[in-house]
Amino acid sequence: MDKLRKHLYQIIFETDTRLGKLFDIILLWAILLSITVVILESLKSLRIEFSAFFIYSEWFFTILFTVEYIIRIWVSPKPFKYIFSFLGLVDLLSIIPTYLSLTFAGTHYLIVIRAIRLLRVFRILKLNYFLNQGELIALALKASLRKISVFMFAILNVVIIIGAAMYVIEGEANGFDSIPRSIYWAIVTITTVGYGDISPQTSLGQFMSSIIMLIGYAIIAVPTGIVSSEITKQRYSEKLPKCKQCNNEVKVDDKYCSNCGNRL
Repeated sequence: MDKLRKHLYQIIFETDTRLGKLFDIILLWAILLSITVVILESLKSLRIEFSAFFIYSEWFFTILFTVEYIIRIWVSPKPFKYIFSFLGLVDLLSIIPTYLSLTFAGTHYLIVIRAIRLLRVFRILKLNYFLNQGELIALALKASLRKISVFMFAILNVVIIIGAAMYVIEGEANGFDSIPRSIYWAIVTITTVGYGDISPQTSLGQFMSSIIMLIGYAIIAVPTGIVSSEITKQRYSEKLPKCKQCNNEVKVDDKYCSNCGNRL
């Protein structure tokens, strides 16, 4: 039994073998087909004409992925680590909606979450470089969180002031019937979305909206610049030598680590 578990583990969790690659390719095709079935089922004409086909297909894929999920838990050396991992939770969430549909109608459409399982294509194609770059972006976003939070707080104050001013300038007669609605207009305008459901009618209001639109272009560039700067810092820090003892960044000419004192 242990030999079987080890063999299945190599096939399911590793792609270095021919069978492992074949398993993942078949799994990806099954995921794509199941998502396609769900999308087609949302079309009313097809749902009425091929209702039996969609029901059988949905349960076929759900049972297939349920068996696969159970086998993954069984062969995993640390089952709980897999269950609470990102892909483990996605695997679970991809099969739950169909079972919930027995009690709650319409929830089976949530199985399009299986699309996230296509992330396994990175493992098949060995595109670890892209995963590392994704980690780099995540670190940059985390490092710039405080700056962006301060920036967003400042923007919140700006749109409140602009909204209140436009409420006074335009008034209820021109659609600015409340300060919250005026703040909504300010957000739509300053982000350059411009739905057009509310628009200033007075000359002063139109002049002010023109200024806000120009400011909007500058505002959009600020968070982009913050994140780009942090990404550059992360890339630079990757190139710096690190202490083998504590992984602390050190200078090229340093003989000892400033953090742990280890000889470099």
